[in-house]
Amino acid sequence: QVQVVESGGGLARAGGSLRLSCAASGTIFSIDAMAWYRQAPGKQRELVATITGGGNADYVDSVKGRFTISRDNAKKTVYLQMNSLNAEDTAVYYCKVSYRLRNYWGKGTLVTVSS
Repeated sequence: QVQVVESGGGLARAGGSLRLSCAASGTIFSIDAMAWYRQAPGKQRELVATITGGGNADYVDSVKGRFTISRDNAKKTVYLQMNSLNAEDTAVYYCKVSYRLRNYWGKGTLVTVSS
């Protein structure tokens, strides 16, 4: 069983920064892809960024140049550095961990950006 826990959300001002963390725990030998999603009020959940086991990253266009995803395989943790935040980034951010053909989700962490 794999547990996934996000942290680092909170309130930020427009133009500010936040760093999210997502830690996986359990009997895990090698995590495949890790990803961040977000769901804004009244909207569908969207993919924000992904990172493969080899470290290749990809981003949704709206965050390119502002967000950076990274991972620490030894710590089984993925990060999302968010800079130049704007009100449209307000959402609950979820982490997804892919392991042995299954996906595991955290409960999310709320990011609120005030304009």
